Amino acid sequence: MLPIPKGSTKCYNRRMISLIAFLGNYGREYEKTRHNAAWIFEDTLPFASKISWKNKFKGQFATVDTVTLKSWCEEAGLNGDKNINLPNGIGDKFYFLMPETYMNLSGDAIGEAAHFLKIKPEEILVVHDELELPIGTVSLKYSGGLGGHNGLRSTKANLGTADFWRLRFGISKPTNGNIADYVLSSFTSDEQIILSQIFPQVHQLFAKVLFSANPQNLIAQWGKRKLVPDVK
Repeated sequence: MLPIPKGSTKCYNRRMISLIAFLGNYGREYEKTRHNAAWIFEDTLPFASKISWKNKFKGQFATVDTVTLKSWCEEAGLNGDKNINLPNGIGDKFYFLMPETYMNLSGDAIGEAAHFLKIKPEEILVVHDELELPIGTVSLKYSGGLGGHNGLRSTKANLGTADFWRLRFGISKPTNGNIADYVLSSFTSDEQIILSQIFPQVHQLFAKVLFSANPQNLIAQWGKRKLVPDVK
């Protein structure tokens, strides 16, 4: 377990993102399920096919140097017609991780990678599904409650703190039935359409978060943002 950084509850404006962890469940049977919203999102990134994954840290792990990732984002138009400015102090590499420990033990992989790479919790962005938000809603959040999410609970336990960044995709709560069955069920065809509508907008946010000297500045716009009309 990593130690809690001194003053970490107020350190979000001192560190940039280094490690991005996409939470999900490993296995073909889980590919299109609600709990795998983050993995589905990762697969839609315009540069996803360029990432070279390898088995490491109890999951799929990749290293991309900052200049290369910047060029991929610019090629995809993720900063409009402008070049991306690299802020002072940004690291020379980004690290991507897809834990294959299954959701409830996601923190085992994240903690191992963070410890080995000497990455502080406040430099970590965890991408995950969120029951507490309606589908079509996206939220950028730092620290705070875990919303009953077992993947976040495991991450907090391994890092020793909840002071890490989260990019949350709303999947809505079921009106009835078991929560575990719900999150492990597939998105409906209508929900898949909604995801296809919101993901391109979140690609833009994703790039802004990674190349921001202060991701906190993005929360005013993206703390909880509905990207589609109400779902009936």
